[in-house]
Amino acid sequence: MRLAPLRAYGELLNAIVRLRTNRTSYFGTFFMRNRPLLELAVRLIDRDHKASVHYQVAVVACSIGAEVYSISRTLRACCPARTFSINAVDISPEAVEFARTGIYALAGSGFTDENIFACLSEREMDEFFHAEDGRMRVRDWIREGIAWRSGNAADSAIADVLGPQDVVFANNFLCHLHPAVAEKCLRNIVTLVKPGGYLFVSGVDLDVRARVARELALEPVTEMIEEIHEGDSALRKSWPVRYWGLEPFNRRRHDWEWRYASAFCVGAGSSGATGRQSRKPVSSPAG
Repeated sequence: MRLAPLRAYGELLNAIVRLRTNRTSYFGTFFMRNRPLLELAVRLIDRDHKASVHYQVAVVACSIGAEVYSISRTLRACCPARTFSINAVDISPEAVEFARTGIYALAGSGFTDENIFACLSEREMDEFFHAEDGRMRVRDWIREGIAWRSGNAADSAIADVLGPQDVVFANNFLCHLHPAVAEKCLRNIVTLVKPGGYLFVSGVDLDVRARVARELALEPVTEMIEEIHEGDSALRKSWPVRYWGLEPFNRRRHDWEWRYASAFCVGAGSSGATGRQSRKPVSSPAG
């Protein structure tokens, strides 16, 4: 699919699929789903010399909690000099309550038939969980500091409810919304991020993400950009035959930084100690 003729065919096929397929929400997910994305979050926080060592982190559309616990485990283990309060939000009260328990059956759950442990090694399974009669309970040090609540990411009141956040994760749910709805939702999510904070948004219609990023002057973080784009095998392997599939990374595009970045600095970024690259917005329209 990286060959130009096959890629063109794939883009056409994917456009038809996206146009003709009804979209629906999914609760399917995995622990440690996109490791490069988590590694970049750690790098950015490590280089951030803000006055406070306490970080407010939001996970929007948290589903049944696998991403939330993966973020909590990674940040607490890799950034021991910082402390974290994590706000986990999902539109489904049932999913939120399931996630809050931190208990996952090895045989699966009614929310998903995916093997949510598939990306974990045996060592990581032991680090994440206590085993309890065929069920896995997330360890207390990973669960602490997480506030769970139901809410709609498209609701403008969510910014007042959560307050300003240093880092916001909004992954793998906007692709299930129609583009106009996804764009409205993404614009609302950006309001959660403090000036100079970071937004992680993978698993989204690339046209929508690039357009919103340009219009709101979000700074694309190009560090690890290709590794993160390719880091979710479930999304990459689904292209071009699923509407949520991610096209192959294409550095030949004039707008590749904007199109393929999954992390953005919100507000006035600065170079130097924070590790943020000053970048002028590209003026040409998104491709």
